[in-house]
Amino acid sequence: MAMRLIRRVGDDVLRKTSRPVDTINKNVLMLLDDMAETMKHANGVGLAAPQVGVLKRIVVIDVGDGIIELINPEIVATEGKMIGAEGCLSVPGKWGEVERPAKVTVRALNRHGEVIEVIGEELLARALCHEIDHLNGNLFIDKVIRYIEPDEQ
Repeated sequence: MAMRLIRRVGDDVLRKTSRPVDTINKNVLMLLDDMAETMKHANGVGLAAPQVGVLKRIVVIDVGDGIIELINPEIVATEGKMIGAEGCLSVPGKWGEVERPAKVTVRALNRHGEVIEVIGEELLARALCHEIDHLNGNLFIDKVIRYIEPDEQ
């Protein structure tokens, strides 16, 4: 495993649409491992491949229950709405309130190529939506209702 450089707002790669993963090979597995290590080192709860300069549809998330690895994730269902604070490793020092679904169902592949479904509520729902937005070139700052100070989160 290796630490990867987290790209920051202003880097063009963050605004591009990621390509689907066609084959899960050793490079994809290494990227998953590197992303998990990079996310943990940066004290993040999620990281998408474009944030480390790779335009592939790959996301890692850990809201405290262990790493969730998602390859080619798609939101297949949403319920309700919630407004809450978000930040981003690619937009350091900025926090804002963003409206997201209260519950989401995501279908993806795991590292073994198996189809999985992840149902997220509250923080996990927010993280799933936030990271999948990255795969489409969208940042949370595009959806901010109002910016907040770090101590308001």
